[in-house]
Amino acid sequence: MPPQSTHSSCIAVLGAGSWGTALAILIARNGLAVKLWDIDSQHLARLAEEGENKRYMPGIALAKGIECESNLQALVELTDHFVLVVPSHAFRATLNSLAQTRRTSRALIISWGTKGFDPECTVLLSDVARDIFPQAALAVISGPSFAREVANDLPTALTVASTDDVTASTVAGWLRSERVRVYTNNDLAGVQLGGAIKNVMALAAGISDGLGFGANARAALITRGLAEMNRLGVALGGNPQTFMGLTGVGDLVLTCTDDQSRNRRAGIGLGQGKTVRRVLREIGQEVEGIKTVHELYAMAQRVRVDMPITEQVYKVVYEQLPPKEAVVSLLTREPKAE
Repeated sequence: MPPQSTHSSCIAVLGAGSWGTALAILIARNGLAVKLWDIDSQHLARLAEEGENKRYMPGIALAKGIECESNLQALVELTDHFVLVVPSHAFRATLNSLAQTRRTSRALIISWGTKGFDPECTVLLSDVARDIFPQAALAVISGPSFAREVANDLPTALTVASTDDVTASTVAGWLRSERVRVYTNNDLAGVQLGGAIKNVMALAAGISDGLGFGANARAALITRGLAEMNRLGVALGGNPQTFMGLTGVGDLVLTCTDDQSRNRRAGIGLGQGKTVRRVLREIGQEVEGIKTVHELYAMAQRVRVDMPITEQVYKVVYEQLPPKEAVVSLLTREPKAE
């Protein structure tokens, strides 16, 4: 069990995008003080002045109890409890900044709602966190959840995973409310893998819909995408039961079927013949699946796990393979038993 700190008087949420803002609102509604930080100090200043995140969450007021703090040094002196909600490619840099700023050996809880892999070493985000903060208690927040619905206090189910039961329960307690049911899980690897892989499958489902291939094709992609998730997840140490839960099939179905998903919308654009650059410009926010498919394809090759959907999405995104050719390649694969 990790040492428990008595220092934390608030929860620090690092990253004021849509999901970071939603989690800050959720935590503050539960009566906890929240300090919201972002690397973009001008964005943070506007958020504080306007009382809402007009860039990413327009029309939803910040909850009472949220204070914006642009000074990371001041923030780390206030709390030992952190929730990182930054893009996966910024995860390592954010933790490094946190480590360089801290001048104390007090116990830490590092949790995150980021879904993806570390692009520098193609590893899980928990590996990055453990490398930078070897003594910290770690937890990941995942599950089928759109930021706007959480911020609007709509019913949601989440999972908090940690190898330590006390840490999982502590972080779950920050989030649990009458509208948000939070489960705990000790499969830290499996929960992270499910949350990352589903974004790539949402790109695939979106590409199919963008091509006009209909509900049958979408259902097939979701089902076979789940099979890919399970194969790689088990190969990398995940529990197969995890992929049948909220952070596996639950998040997969949500992200592949609803247009609130940025990854699905990006896939639709690609299926309609738009370039990656144009799709990203039109969406105007992070689309994690675009980067994740690069790391996911590399992981699959490294551990020799067959992931044909991932491979075709990779080729569409990074090798400019026409989406129709990618679908033909999937449909003409050698037949095999399911």
